[in-house]
Amino acid sequence: MKWRTTASIALCGLLSLGLASPVQAGPKGPSPEQTSPKKPSDKPIKPVDLDIMFIGAHPDDEAGQLGMLGYWNEYHGMRAGVITTTRGEGGGNATGLEEGPELGILREAEERRAVGWAGVENVYNLDALDFWYTASAPLTEEVWGYQETLSRIVRVLRTTKPEVILTMNPSATQGNHGNHQKAAMLAVEAFYAAADPKAFPEQIKQEGLKPWRVSRIFQAGGSGTTGTNGPACETTFTPAEASNVIFGTWQGYESARHDGNRWNTVQTWARREYASQGWGNSSFPTTDPASIGCNRLTLIDTRTPYPDPNVGAGLGALQGANLRAPGGLPLGTEVHVRAQNWEVLAGQPMRVDTVLYAEKAIPGANVSLQVPAGWKVTGNGNVGTLTPGKEVVKSFTVTPPAQLEVGTRFRINATLTSKKDGSGTSSALVQATAPVRGTLEPLEEIADFREWTVRNKTQQLDALIESLLNIPSGGTRSVKVNLTNHSNRTQSGNVKLNLPAGFSVAEQQLPYSGLQAGAKGSVTFTVTNTDTSLPTANRAPDNGAYQVRIETSFDGGSATEPGAFNLVPVTTITRASTAPSVDGTVSPGEYTGEVIDISTRWEGTAAPASDISGTAQLTYTDDALYAVFNITDDVLGTVLPPEDCKRPRRNDNIEFGIDPRGNSANTSTVFNVALFPATNDPANGNPPCFARERDNHQGGPETAPGLEVASVVTNSPYTGYRIEVKVPFSALPDTIDPNRMGMNILVNDSDTQDLSGQTRVGWSTWSGVRADPWRWGVATLPGLTAQPSAPKAPIMPDTAAQSVDSPQTILQSASDGVAPGGYAALPGNTVKIKKVTRTNSTVSVELHVKQPGTARVFVWDGQRVVAQSTANLSKDRTLVLPLNGAIPVGSSLLVSYESGGATAGLAQQLG
Repeated sequence: MKWRTTASIALCGLLSLGLASPVQAGPKGPSPEQTSPKKPSDKPIKPVDLDIMFIGAHPDDEAGQLGMLGYWNEYHGMRAGVITTTRGEGGGNATGLEEGPELGILREAEERRAVGWAGVENVYNLDALDFWYTASAPLTEEVWGYQETLSRIVRVLRTTKPEVILTMNPSATQGNHGNHQKAAMLAVEAFYAAADPKAFPEQIKQEGLKPWRVSRIFQAGGSGTTGTNGPACETTFTPAEASNVIFGTWQGYESARHDGNRWNTVQTWARREYASQGWGNSSFPTTDPASIGCNRLTLIDTRTPYPDPNVGAGLGALQGANLRAPGGLPLGTEVHVRAQNWEVLAGQPMRVDTVLYAEKAIPGANVSLQVPAGWKVTGNGNVGTLTPGKEVVKSFTVTPPAQLEVGTRFRINATLTSKKDGSGTSSALVQATAPVRGTLEPLEEIADFREWTVRNKTQQLDALIESLLNIPSGGTRSVKVNLTNHSNRTQSGNVKLNLPAGFSVAEQQLPYSGLQAGAKGSVTFTVTNTDTSLPTANRAPDNGAYQVRIETSFDGGSATEPGAFNLVPVTTITRASTAPSVDGTVSPGEYTGEVIDISTRWEGTAAPASDISGTAQLTYTDDALYAVFNITDDVLGTVLPPEDCKRPRRNDNIEFGIDPRGNSANTSTVFNVALFPATNDPANGNPPCFARERDNHQGGPETAPGLEVASVVTNSPYTGYRIEVKVPFSALPDTIDPNRMGMNILVNDSDTQDLSGQTRVGWSTWSGVRADPWRWGVATLPGLTAQPSAPKAPIMPDTAAQSVDSPQTILQSASDGVAPGGYAALPGNTVKIKKVTRTNSTVSVELHVKQPGTARVFVWDGQRVVAQSTANLSKDRTLVLPLNGAIPVGSSLLVSYESGGATAGLAQQLG
């Protein structure tokens, strides 16, 4: 696929929006976007030096960490920043009609206010395009641009020099937003690349930056159980996976800065700032100290030794990186443990390297390995004096015992001791494997993630992902088992599928032979769901996963691997004798096919059938698909005006998805339409409306020519609505395969008037299914003539809000010395504000420039643009900005300059 390039745009009037005030008054620190600029100086600004950097995809991704960051800032002086890859312009809007770049600028303002509660003043937007909710990291990478986005993250890290990175879940787990995955994957890669002088060498040779060794990187959150809430939640946590290192910070510490409120309460004040995302009325948490829990951080990798995760005081995640641990080594001392292999075999030795580094001399240094019981270690860990700035590698040979349980993870610890400077321990993970491992062939996008973990030697992140394949109810499919020979000799054996009741396999077992050391192979089975009474989707136990065991034999034994089938519903759509009339009513004979129950809870609050439930019937003609949906509902949520017909998760509506060929990996190749039963348009009878969402061509009626929709909404009393729709085959992104068209029907229910949804039900229901067309139900259309595939290229949004157009970003850049957008910084004095002249009707700005570029000049009052001008310059020039009234007190003159892929931000107070 080839995507449109994200374009820089002139926002003109877009920034003339009033940036909303907090939803409700409360204790608060200064608002970063209103900070006054410093006096102009000819001296280059020294870039800010940060301690912690959160890396996410959208404004609000950091929301759950703000109480912890605020506590660290207030009581331990930790200065945090946030890298936000996009401005979230593809998201919803619960406060107005802004969308696209205008919404992105609004969401940036919300984010800056929110993080300000935690004392965070530095937000770095990278100008990547936010398009829609997707579970696809590969699609996200293609839209964002892999190298460009990674280079900007690395540049910001090398410039601001944080010791700790916090990020999101990079794994392709069920329902995980693909933007979140990719932002976290980029954060992990940046952790390594920022320290590597061979990565983005132009930043070092041309821009004067230096490699920066981030101490450690965490994933926000952590699975496990805590013995109790209250302060003890920091010291009583047991990880679900014993080998994980998970730190906790109690959310109940009091904030003197915020009038004694506890940080869990302050975090809610911060959360309410993200009002456009429907969080403006977020409820407040408990104030009972004994009931307040912990923030959790799961260690992804570390260069520095860390303390016992249950150290307490909420500081374990920082000790050894930002704060010296009691009895620990001096800050800047590294112990980075790297095992030769992630997967280890019983009895087979492997090399483990300990990479040592220090910023000050460490005399009498010695490193030793601690391994699980029954494992053996050989090697000399004597270092002598660890010289500052010089990396030392000490290698050991580690041999596991003769028996290992396949799939178990083990931690190998390395402890560096010094005669007088304390000691510190770091670690690496390995996983026991079999000589030959047989696993279900992964979905394309999970395979992509697994390959990424191998390239970056972070295979422990793959352990979160269950091997899943879908199978239609009563259907048959091929099931491929991938084989990998982890041993040092050629292997032969057999593979067997052990299936749950209600499934059969045509082949009792399949042989493989001659699989050489390190080689890969496969065998393919034919599996049938023989019991059509088994529940489909998440109606089945274990969230809809039917467990499979893959048994693989090899020379000397056998091993089993887990997998699962997702059983998806199936329906037959019959041909209409006469095309239905799309009028919101059902005449006899119009719809004669199966009545599909679309009432299974998918997400949100559990609700009785009287609150939300529904049915669907479908039919087709030679040129279109027809459907009628009958919805039982007890409260009509917010009715939107016609111009706000979009973003279905905010009120009552139906999402109707069609995957024409039944083989889409993500929704960029499907048709997905949101059908709203009514609009707030009394002059025209409050008609229904529709919008394509998260699909091959987002937008309103122009994206689906010929689509017709009609509705009937009950009243006096309100008991629900009926929607009827015609979808022309010509509006679909490909021709239909009549034997396996993918389809889904999802119902969003809101019982409030604040543009928030409470319950979601549907037909093929799983976590994240909106973005998983491979888990949609299957529809057959007997009698429809099959045609060759003729796919239409996806049409993506093509503009993103740009940092050079954002007064908020320019103001920050002028004070913290980091170029807008994560671009290269223009050399000092490339552009200067020589003179500013004010009259009652204009502001004149004389700019001195040393190289051609684009200048954007704003008069900014802290919340809105009062005046602005944009000009391409090749020499000094005076720009005149017309005024429409007096300049508010405290306003600033802001200038961004863009030249040759580099940027700069300037600011001057206007009095």
